[in-house]
Amino acid sequence: MKKIISIDLDGVLNTYSGNYVEGEIPPAREGAYEFLKELYENFTIEIYTVRECAPVKEWLVRNNLDEFVSDVTNVKNKFSSVMLDDRAINFDGDFSAAYEKIINFKPHWK
Repeated sequence: MKKIISIDLDGVLNTYSGNYVEGEIPPAREGAYEFLKELYENFTIEIYTVRECAPVKEWLVRNNLDEFVSDVTNVKNKFSSVMLDDRAINFDGDFSAAYEKIINFKPHWK
């Protein structure tokens, strides 16, 4: 059984840059297909998003990414082994370091 990886849609798989528009999903990021294809060999891939799931599923189909994705959800899976998100900070056990990371955080697109 493969481990589960939860991947955020906006800012990871697509070119989202902070301008959320309801009903419009930005284009797929270059390399997204190859990235998911490689992950698919070792992981069950779930996409999580704040968007409605049906349009995201359609976006995945239009971008030929649906074959690698097992589910689209609005909730991060508690059984995920790994989560990939453009707005996440990894906690390494040090609250002081985590605080500094939080205070100085900027997503990659800023």
